[in-house]
Amino acid sequence: MASAFGQKIKTHRQLKRMTLDQLATHAGCSKSYIWELENRDSPPHPSAEKIFAIAAALGVTPEFLLADAQAEPDDAVVDEAFYRKYKRMAPETKLRLRQILDAWDDQP
Repeated sequence: MASAFGQKIKTHRQLKRMTLDQLATHAGCSKSYIWELENRDSPPHPSAEKIFAIAAALGVTPEFLLADAQAEPDDAVVDEAFYRKYKRMAPETKLRLRQILDAWDDQP
C-alpha cells in the first residue's frame, strides 16, 4: 500500500490528467522515481527541492503533500499554490494578470 504522501501525488496527478512522464518532466526527476513515490510502502525520502517541484507541478503546496490529516486541498492550499506560482512568473505575465483582474473588477 502506498504512503499517504504517495497517494496524494498519484491522486492529484490523475486529477490533472498528467502521466508519470509529464509529472517527472515538470518536477525534474525520473518517471521511475515518481512511480516509487506513488506506489512504495516506504518510498524514497525526497529532498525539499523535489517536494516543492512536485507540489508546484500539481498545483498544491508542499505542506499539503506532507500533511497526513488533510486528504483534499482546501481553498487556502489552492490559493497558496497559485501565489507561489505567481511569484515565479515573468514580470510581463504578472502585469497581464493584474490587468485582467483590474478589468474584471470594473465589470458591473
